[in-house]
Amino acid sequence: MIDGANCNDHKLMRQTLEALPLSRPSPTRNSPQNLCLDKGYDYREPRELAEEFAFTLHLRTRGEERQAKRQAQAKARRWVVERTHSWFNRFRAILIRWSKKPANYLALLHFACAVIAWRYALPG
Repeated sequence: MIDGANCNDHKLMRQTLEALPLSRPSPTRNSPQNLCLDKGYDYREPRELAEEFAFTLHLRTRGEERQAKRQAQAKARRWVVERTHSWFNRFRAILIRWSKKPANYLALLHFACAVIAWRYALPG
């Protein structure tokens, strides 16, 4: 799902979950379906959506992250996300959105993802 940078992520959560391209296996007690979210999703609506879609929710509440940093034994692996965002910034057409139509912008995002995956899969 794409939207402007001024839209909160939690407002697109329903559309994102409905647009999952793969069918999910039914969650069971032995193999639950997990959903990990950061403190930007600490609202009532994302909690209800996770329950509606039968996800086991792992959500950092506001203020909890600060306490976890004080007690941290292992650092979070945010570098994976930050690295991927950095790779997206190499594509000028999506760094600054020049295309007016959302379908064209989404096509450019898919193309950038394909190029990134192709480069990452190359040996060396």
